Amino acid sequence: MRWGIFVLVGLLSGCSVGKYEYSKEAGKRVDVTFTGIPTIMGLGTLGTTIPLTPEYSLTAAHVAKYSTYKVKAWHPQCDLAVVYHKNPDLMHPPRFRNSQIGDNVNLYGYSFVSAMPVSSSGTNLINTSLDTKWNKPGCVLVATNAGVVKGMSGGAVYNASDDTLGGVIVGFSDEINDNASGKTLYKDVSLYVPYAKFAQWLAQSIE
Repeated sequence: MRWGIFVLVGLLSGCSVGKYEYSKEAGKRVDVTFTGIPTIMGLGTLGTTIPLTPEYSLTAAHVAKYSTYKVKAWHPQCDLAVVYHKNPDLMHPPRFRNSQIGDNVNLYGYSFVSAMPVSSSGTNLINTSLDTKWNKPGCVLVATNAGVVKGMSGGAVYNASDDTLGGVIVGFSDEINDNASGKTLYKDVSLYVPYAKFAQWLAQSIE
């Protein structure tokens, strides 16, 4: 994937961007988790986890921080964590593959608004950077035009072409601006950490 770095602004105002809808399929791919205090996604107390193995799940670090799950590993740069979580019904662990800009993706998570599984579809638009407590500038994110609502943080981004897991949802933004010119490039985007940024860390964390 070619990394074209832009500055992200207007981060995480409101409770959602784009379109999303109730999805039985989302309920098969991700789990809901409850947190005790407000998270980066807004005023909600709900997040999403991705079953990895019978013992572990993957989620956003800001979800893991305030959830009831014990954390096994924190990513050093990205808003990611592996948590201890029993997944007795996991028949087939997800297959991972990094995607490219222009590829179509499907997002799965849980909505804080309804506490129900939801999904959305869209396209990878651009690579961007974000410097917060949870994401350092070295952790490049992918922005998409797929819808997202607070509560989906920690949810799964699947590549539409082959149904492989391509990343983890970490939030959304009102707009993305060009770092040099200040020009607004995209509005109302969802954000996720791509597999390329955590593949090695994940393999080491669940060994």
